[in-house]
Amino acid sequence: MRLTRFTDLALRVLMRLAVEQEGLPTTREVAATMDVPYTHTAKVVAKLQHMGLVEARRGRGGGLALTPAGRTASVGALVRDLEGPGDVVDCEGSTPCPLRAACRLRGALREAQEAFFASLDPLTLAELVEAPTGPLLLSLSPTRGAD
Repeated sequence: MRLTRFTDLALRVLMRLAVEQEGLPTTREVAATMDVPYTHTAKVVAKLQHMGLVEARRGRGGGLALTPAGRTASVGALVRDLEGPGDVVDCEGSTPCPLRAACRLRGALREAQEAFFASLDPLTLAELVEAPTGPLLLSLSPTRGAD
């Protein structure tokens, strides 16, 4: 299974926020750390806020922080929510598959997709940022105020 870029970036943003030790990074700082466009990161942050995983504070001294729910969320649940409902393959699209009435592949792929999510269910964000990942994330962060 392949994750969307949106889900990939959302997980990386959450991981970055999970290791923050020096205050609240801004969306722009997180985007620079991840080497992705600010606009894309802003959309991801808005979604994570809506999901209750990230708190964003505006103004001087503002920035992004994980909520308690964000710290303890299951990676499998996050990926399910971010990827949304749907099958691995689109059998009903603009050109429906002629096998859809008697196909066993769709069910097998759906089962494999659920097994993928289930393998991520016990994993938490805290586990994702254990060494060596956490220290590496911190080393990627730009120094604040260095312009």
